Amino acid sequence: MIKVRLNLRNVVKTVAILAVTTMFSGCDKKYDPIDDGQSGKPSDVYVVGDEENESGIAVAMLWKNGIAEKLTDGVIRSSARSVFVSGNDVYVAGYEGNVIKLWKNGIAQNLTDGTNNAFTRSVFVSGNDVYVAGRESNGEKTIAKLWKNGTEQSFTDGSNNAAAYSVYVSGSNVYVAGSNNRAVLWKNGVQQNLSDEKGSTNAMGVFVQGNDVYVVGSEYQGTHYEAKLWKNGVPQVLNVENMSANANSVYVSGSDVYVVGQMYLDKPAPAAALWKNSVPQYLTDGLYVAIASSVFALGNDVYVTGYENNENGKGVAKLWKNGVLQNLTDGTKNANAWSVFVK
Repeated sequence: MIKVRLNLRNVVKTVAILAVTTMFSGCDKKYDPIDDGQSGKPSDVYVVGDEENESGIAVAMLWKNGIAEKLTDGVIRSSARSVFVSGNDVYVAGYEGNVIKLWKNGIAQNLTDGTNNAFTRSVFVSGNDVYVAGRESNGEKTIAKLWKNGTEQSFTDGSNNAAAYSVYVSGSNVYVAGSNNRAVLWKNGVQQNLSDEKGSTNAMGVFVQGNDVYVVGSEYQGTHYEAKLWKNGVPQVLNVENMSANANSVYVSGSDVYVVGQMYLDKPAPAAALWKNSVPQYLTDGLYVAIASSVFALGNDVYVTGYENNENGKGVAKLWKNGVLQNLTDGTKNANAWSVFVK
């Protein structure tokens, strides 16, 4: 799979000057648990991702309140891509080699057998049911799939490349965002097209609040990518002018809609970006490649995970709380933070 950072390096930037004030400034800060304002107890912050070991092999990681735990032994490349906490149980979806894995409290379950390449970036728990969205190759094309309690469901027939990137369950309805020659949303397995057939279009995140369904993703316009937010199928472009941008995750809290991704400034590299009600706020300065991959809101606090390359070209796993930065890794080895959940 080609990472977003590689795609963005090939995007053609415009020469327009972006005049947006940076609303969040980052500085290193040791994690300190916060009160969620409701229970009177400190909140626990769970982040998953990966970090290279001494042999240069990516290892699936879970950070709880900044403390790291390895999910694999580092013999085979692995990554943790999504985390969901239900009661006292911590669910993590990711992969090891070609195998999609679901970890429950650190104990792994294989969802695929490793015969073909497979990938996931989303897990959701509803009651006693655990949903994982992803894709698996049939040897020629990738098939969008959903696993419910380990049982596989295919959304596409393998006639073209497709993928399921995000799952959200609301009541009896299961929503899955992904791509099938275009950005699409499956509701209970029925496909809704969000964009025209263009090939370079993906729906990366979905969130449901009441009767409203929010989906985010990106669409290539020939010279640049457009970050998009679809509310009930109606698209909104999040870019400033014609600067390239991508949207990776969405979270709705009350009347506020938070989207994270990355956007080019008038700098050499894409900056990690957070949009609150469509207004962009930059978490990095655009000097080094950065990405904001996941967002979670609790009370008045907004948590964002992602990574930023340092001056040595190493990715540093990062967590921002209300724009204040915490580095989860020291930058000596490549690392990424892909998903955040706050309990």
